[in-house]
Amino acid sequence: MSTQVSSNLLAAEPPVVQGSRRKSVFAEAYDPEADDDDEGATAIFPKTDEQRARLIESVKNVLLFRSLEKEQMNQVLDAMFERKVQPGDYIIRQGDDGDNFYVIESGVYKVYINDKHISTYNHTGLFGELALLYNMPRAATVQAETNGLLWAMDRQTFRRILLKSAFKKRKMYEELLNSVPMLKALQNYERMNLADALVSKTYDDGERIIKQGDAADGMYFIEEGTVSVRMDQDDSEIEISKLGKGQYFGELALVTHRPRAASVYATGGVVKLAFLDTDAFERILGFLTDVLKRNILMYEQMFTEMARRNTNL
Repeated sequence: MSTQVSSNLLAAEPPVVQGSRRKSVFAEAYDPEADDDDEGATAIFPKTDEQRARLIESVKNVLLFRSLEKEQMNQVLDAMFERKVQPGDYIIRQGDDGDNFYVIESGVYKVYINDKHISTYNHTGLFGELALLYNMPRAATVQAETNGLLWAMDRQTFRRILLKSAFKKRKMYEELLNSVPMLKALQNYERMNLADALVSKTYDDGERIIKQGDAADGMYFIEEGTVSVRMDQDDSEIEISKLGKGQYFGELALVTHRPRAASVYATGGVVKLAFLDTDAFERILGFLTDVLKRNILMYEQMFTEMARRNTNL
């Protein structure tokens, strides 16, 4: 019932389920590459402002939704519907076909495998996603212990939005990553894992992306637009370089474990970036540290030259 699968929807291995069970009659394969319909027949369940606000609060920490674009997240919110439960209600039963995915707004729910109680959800969490992701019967039973409220999404909408989103994101980022010389050393599966770990971020013209002196939380690849790299000097900032599509920044602080050496601003219009957080960086790109350290020498030479020029002014 873990949400850990969200970090790599397309590449994750399905979990092992003990015991033999009948094959799900709904276990059709979904091929996101063959699905050309961007609109689809996504269900929409009208909600009051109060309901939508409660739903947003319930799903804000769901890892499965972390990498969705704003438009896709709105599709998720539109497609989810309320289900009220009472003590003793069975939400899902082990061995059944997967129909819905559930996010808990309130209530206490006990989880059983082979009639043995293994865990309890207390007013937060999600369940039911594994059967939908892996075309398998329910791996456990979930029963309401108290009155509660769930938000549900049907399997077709779940798979269309989440799996197709992950596929499109991977294809888009693979093209970007293929243009980065530093990443030529990556194996194909490593590049796919990197693509899955990236999170899209957008900045308006003039907006600061990172600030000199701050602690590093990740690095950035430029999808669209240009950025200005600036350093503090004599109570002002001076530009030391400009970067464009296919280039990257923010990696030096991750390699050196020092504060940010410069500030970076969006310039010339809206800038779209792909963000890689520190944990993913160390997991996927750790072996490229030597390559990145060579960049440190290049930047240090740049800073030295800049300081020399300013001294001569």
